[in-house]
Amino acid sequence: MSGPLPELTADQRKALREWKFGHKVEHRLWLRASIIWGLFHQRLSVAQVAACVGVTERTVVKWRDRFLQAGVAGLYDRPRSGRPPRFGPEQRCEVIALACDAPASYGFEDRTLWTYDTLTDAVQRRLGVSMSRSSVWRTLTQNALRPHRVRMWLHSPDPDFKPKVNRIVGLYLDPPDDAVVLCIDEKTGMQALERRHETRRAVPGRPGRYEHEYIRHGTQSLLAAFNIRTGRVTARCGPTRTAEDLESFLEAVAQEYREAPRIIVIWDNLNIHHDGQQKRWSRFNARHGGKFEFVYTPLHASWVNQIEIFFSILHRRCLKHGDFHSTEDLRGHVLAFIDRWNTKEGHPFHWTFRGYPMQAKAVA
Repeated sequence: MSGPLPELTADQRKALREWKFGHKVEHRLWLRASIIWGLFHQRLSVAQVAACVGVTERTVVKWRDRFLQAGVAGLYDRPRSGRPPRFGPEQRCEVIALACDAPASYGFEDRTLWTYDTLTDAVQRRLGVSMSRSSVWRTLTQNALRPHRVRMWLHSPDPDFKPKVNRIVGLYLDPPDDAVVLCIDEKTGMQALERRHETRRAVPGRPGRYEHEYIRHGTQSLLAAFNIRTGRVTARCGPTRTAEDLESFLEAVAQEYREAPRIIVIWDNLNIHHDGQQKRWSRFNARHGGKFEFVYTPLHASWVNQIEIFFSILHRRCLKHGDFHSTEDLRGHVLAFIDRWNTKEGHPFHWTFRGYPMQAKAVA
């Protein structure tokens, strides 16, 4: 570049000063700011700046030109597209499927758990591609899966696993305009545990503490329906979870949504969720004009039911460190939490899983 360098503007000088003399600045930004400061403020030569900062003259010229082109914004890293992936989603799903199966199914009869080395060997023999150990590791890490921690939903024995999951995902992402979609399940065995000593709340410098010894006062079962559009939860809490309890609860749900022309229920394969010899749900649906439609999750795939997300919130915020003196006390706290959820905190969940990539479109 020929000719003198332009003067720094007030805004540029302020930004560079913060980067060069700040105490919590990334090293790469400090380095680039030091180069520009030396050239434009101290009026040093390229060679002098390179010697002072400890970089090559080529590096000094690079950031000088970037600064001249775009100002302070030019000192940030530019977006990088990265190398295109070598393996497609189908192959990575196969890696996940292998990790969720038994090593004995792939010639490792002496192993009960996968290691990355044995899993890499099985992937290379199974897929016929040279996938490295690090690629296998990244695939499992991106899916929060470790070889010694098998997630059953990834290897469901249900032969229609993918179509069923995609059907439910389709309801979440594009629910029918004329239907209310409800996720229903039971949270059983909620224990009314009374701590022997009062829980100590957190103070500055010390976390809260709760007594590990407790007195059992029995359990309660929660029946709940989560509306995926509004986040509203309809609930009933009691000592049992029988077919009669569930049918009575569904009657209350039908009453609450009596104006809806269609009600789609998503639930799992518990025995009382099916008709049985008494044709319970066929008769129930007939009483309500056939407006109910029951959609079943695949076997071992409770994660696809959004009510499980709400149950997790309920457990962490209300039950986990609770101190309940009776089952009535427990029931009161649970229902009060749900009432507050419905009136203050409730919201629909942002569902990000869009189905399986090897299927171009979710089943309608």
